[in-house]
Amino acid sequence: MTTIFSAEHGTDTGRDPLLLSHGYGSSSTMWDANLAALGAGRRVLVWDLPGHGHSGSPEDPVDYSEATCIRHMTEILDNAGVARAVIGGLSLGGYLSLAFHLAHPDRVRALLLFDTGPGFKRDDARQRWNDSAERRAVRLERDGAAALGDSPEVRGSRQDPVGLARAARGTLTQKDARIIRSLPTIAVPTLVVVGADDTNFRAAADYMSGTIPGAELAVIPDAGHAANIDQPEAFNRTVVSFLDRLD
Repeated sequence: MTTIFSAEHGTDTGRDPLLLSHGYGSSSTMWDANLAALGAGRRVLVWDLPGHGHSGSPEDPVDYSEATCIRHMTEILDNAGVARAVIGGLSLGGYLSLAFHLAHPDRVRALLLFDTGPGFKRDDARQRWNDSAERRAVRLERDGAAALGDSPEVRGSRQDPVGLARAARGTLTQKDARIIRSLPTIAVPTLVVVGADDTNFRAAADYMSGTIPGAELAVIPDAGHAANIDQPEAFNRTVVSFLDRLD
């Protein structure tokens, strides 16, 4: 059985709890600069995806699937006694948040989508993404953690190259267009945040905010792919303002 690391922060005042999922190659420590602000008056649950941080790196590819990650997210909420939460994440964590909403819309109070995308409608674009994930897995197997580079979201994370290679093939890859096609059906408050310098995801952020009914878009100046790390104060203000309006 796969060991999944999770932790709870913040203060329970009856507000909707928050479940945050990190990006590929990172871990729950990427939220360290945000937890005090986000947890002022609400519970914040964080976790490490399979193959990441302090979670296990099982051999079975099924343990890295989207469905398995959604099951882990569900179990974290269940173990915390949370029936419904604000679900959010950065990059891969944002995609998994959309996948969780598609599977369990009744358990989602709102969505927080940070520097992420909803996948691809076209098979050829999806295949290029998957080919890139496979190349990343090969580099990790060849070069170890050095293959991740030194971007802010991976810096300081506990990294297992073997687990990350497995996660690249099992969690980072995508199989169909279910997630992107689900965007018009989202009926919960949604905040899309993107760094102004995150050129790879600016278009995706615009698309999501224009396709999800009532979604809000916030662009964080002087921030890249890890807007929450590059500009934590601006990020925290933006997210807390959105969360406060849910109450």
